[in-house]
Amino acid sequence: MKKIAVFASGGGTDFQSVIDANERERFCEIEYLVASKPEIGALERAKKHGIKTLVFDKTSENKEEFYARIAKTLKESGVEYIVLAGWLLVVPTSFIKEFENGIINIHPSLIPAFCGMGYYGLKVHTAAIEYGVKLSGATVHFVEADVDGGAIIMQRSVPVLDDDTPESLQARILKEEHVMLPECVKLLCEGRIEKEGRKVSILSK
Repeated sequence: MKKIAVFASGGGTDFQSVIDANERERFCEIEYLVASKPEIGALERAKKHGIKTLVFDKTSENKEEFYARIAKTLKESGVEYIVLAGWLLVVPTSFIKEFENGIINIHPSLIPAFCGMGYYGLKVHTAAIEYGVKLSGATVHFVEADVDGGAIIMQRSVPVLDDDTPESLQARILKEEHVMLPECVKLLCEGRIEKEGRKVSILSK
């Protein structure tokens, strides 16, 4: 059974979707939740399900020290895959190399639209509505040094309605995220994701 760590910066609904799917059909061990700050909702979810936690406290360490500590701890515990589920800290190249082709992220747009530095949370959905796109959605992709620039694993789309607000669009896209992210984690842990350059294929069982 592959061990994973989930990284979150907020309430942790994407994190919860992985927990719930894994409880229905066991496909991994969620070894750690890594939180970007204390007292976020994701930490309460981890506690409720008996998942160990690691927290970045900027009052006691800098980001470089934090990522070095996390890499060491995760490696020693046998974690093979990392799932960024609403993670708002840029991941340094040194950390990505420690888990090469083993880090995935979910982003609330159809990459390459509305992604990269500065595009997170409601800012993504505001930009989509203001641009006038007719479709938006979510993307799961591998994490590389270029923010939101890694190879795409899976995408799901939703229509952008005439009366959408950033909040209503976000809610509709989140429903798709909660289906797609656990599916991608399961495929990754089963060794069914094949990556060659930017091309990603899903292997049959």
